[in-house]
Amino acid sequence: MKLIVTGGAGFIGSAVIRHLIQNTEHHVMNVDKLTYAGNLDSLVTVANSPRYQFAQLDIVDANAMNQLFQSYQPDAIMHLAAESHVDRSIDKPAEFIETNIIGTYTLLEAARNYWQALPEPRKSAFRFHHISTDEVYGSLGEDGLFTETNPYQPNSPYSASKASSDHLVRAWHHTFKLPVLTTNCSNNYGGYQFPEKLIPLMILNALEGKALPIYGKGENIRDWLYVDDHARALCLVLEQGVVGETYNIGGHNEQKNIDVVHLICEILDELLPNSQFKPHKQLLTYVTDRPGHDLRYAIDASKIARELGWKPEETFETGLRKTVEWYLQNQQWWQRVRDGSYRGERLGLGEK
Repeated sequence: MKLIVTGGAGFIGSAVIRHLIQNTEHHVMNVDKLTYAGNLDSLVTVANSPRYQFAQLDIVDANAMNQLFQSYQPDAIMHLAAESHVDRSIDKPAEFIETNIIGTYTLLEAARNYWQALPEPRKSAFRFHHISTDEVYGSLGEDGLFTETNPYQPNSPYSASKASSDHLVRAWHHTFKLPVLTTNCSNNYGGYQFPEKLIPLMILNALEGKALPIYGKGENIRDWLYVDDHARALCLVLEQGVVGETYNIGGHNEQKNIDVVHLICEILDELLPNSQFKPHKQLLTYVTDRPGHDLRYAIDASKIARELGWKPEETFETGLRKTVEWYLQNQQWWQRVRDGSYRGERLGLGEK
């Protein structure tokens, strides 16, 4: 199978491509604009594979997307390209509207034009797999789980843009019969994650003796999904999912943000017994909460378990330990990232 993977130089996209190249026989065309969070260093382990190709393109460019489909002749597309950080969406929402909404529309049209001209049986076998987030569902109270039938109630510019893209994908299926699949995932973590996100930011700040900023009281709850578990799930949905269906993917790992940071500190204390910053918990500092900060996300992943047989292999404890160890062992990767546009500053204050 020949696949286009958009956003393949990003955190989740690169994990998907590594999985595809290392564990399947599929051919992959990585399409990425290489914005601040795109990093080809995350693909060095597969970059020399004859089944891997890369094209630096913007998904908003309709001509480029149409030409890509015609020249590469894919059997499916996995669409992960997106602006993805809530804090950045507060400061610069226009970038999220452009990439996540206009970009998805552009891809859908390019895919539709290409798909309609395919001969059978390739036409019936084609898939447009849209990868989204649980944040489109809004915020949960103390109880309950997000299911595939939950109403959409996005509360940030980021989640609103992803909700919009989800609706576009649904509409292109119901109106034009484009064979689509949609997945909504919980918070991902693991190696190769850009350090603006909670877990890598806490790890790297702790290594450098910097403050560990906790929004509000740190009581916001997220369901954590190890990125390699997510990559397996996405490939399974692509290959076995039912056209038109949505599958929620979660790690069954609800954690308060403060507990996540405490556990990171404990792992670092153990792995770095001679650190001058030990105990790393002393670096914790509480900062003003993020505007519109959703209290709790939690995914009901029973549908994908029941219908496709997927379940996460990592617990939060095993996955987090692997993640901390990865950052300790791959300083060159994250140092190159930090030499660029992001230096660990606070984003999302809504002052712009």
